Amino acid sequence: MRIHAIRTGTVAIHERQVAGKGSSGLTRLVRTLLDRRWTEPLPIYAWVIEHDEGVIVVDTGETALATKTGYFPRWHPYYRLAVRSFVEPAEEIGPQLQAMGISPDSVRWVVMTHMHTDHAGGLHHFPKAEVLVSQEELATASGFMGRARGYLNNHWPDWFSPTTIDFDRERIGPFDRSLALTRAGDVRIVPTEGHTPGHVSVLVQQDGKTVFLAGDASYTQQHMLDESVDGVAPNPRQARVTLQRIRSFVEEIETVYLPNHDAASGDRLAQGTVVRV
Repeated sequence: MRIHAIRTGTVAIHERQVAGKGSSGLTRLVRTLLDRRWTEPLPIYAWVIEHDEGVIVVDTGETALATKTGYFPRWHPYYRLAVRSFVEPAEEIGPQLQAMGISPDSVRWVVMTHMHTDHAGGLHHFPKAEVLVSQEELATASGFMGRARGYLNNHWPDWFSPTTIDFDRERIGPFDRSLALTRAGDVRIVPTEGHTPGHVSVLVQQDGKTVFLAGDASYTQQHMLDESVDGVAPNPRQARVTLQRIRSFVEEIETVYLPNHDAASGDRLAQGTVVRV
């Protein structure tokens, strides 16, 4: 089994999105929108797992269309004020897989940690894959209210009809629910709600370690260790509980922790660097 980091361009966001301020979700969001300090462009990672049971993609990265006028809704304050995307067509996940010798049509599963555009923008490359999304995430992201929450569901492919994740009661460390994606049980999905209500992460058992594909559970490894909740989480209390669970997990189990926007994630994967608490 091999895991690959695929960087699908970069994104700049307000610094308070990375580490929020305020006790409530609304207060944190307003402070994030009004912030005038920008991060350096952050990587937009997706992950590819070459597994004996089939190729697995975790998140699909962003589309180059995100750089075009009219892709983001100007009426939405977040897209008007708080995000800048930098993606070339060749950086989309489909062309990068082709360059690796992997046809997107050969991908068996696509697991979405959540449905924000920088994770779902490349979905159109995988019409033949089984796409898995948590039920709560799909409900939160769909319809007019989904668009009001910032999900670009108008850009989802016409064929998009995902399989909803049904967690079982098999405990993994501090996570009391999980779902085995592979028959071997070495790739499992766990709930990590916080950044969004239905956010999930993917755990891969490899070489005696767990590779924790964290999506946006935190923006960096250090923010997870500091239990620092981001600035757009709708429920900061739940997000902090999730970060505490992840920290407990990495304290118990040798873990390579890989958030999608951490500039060091690619190197940690390549070097097998585990979290030291």
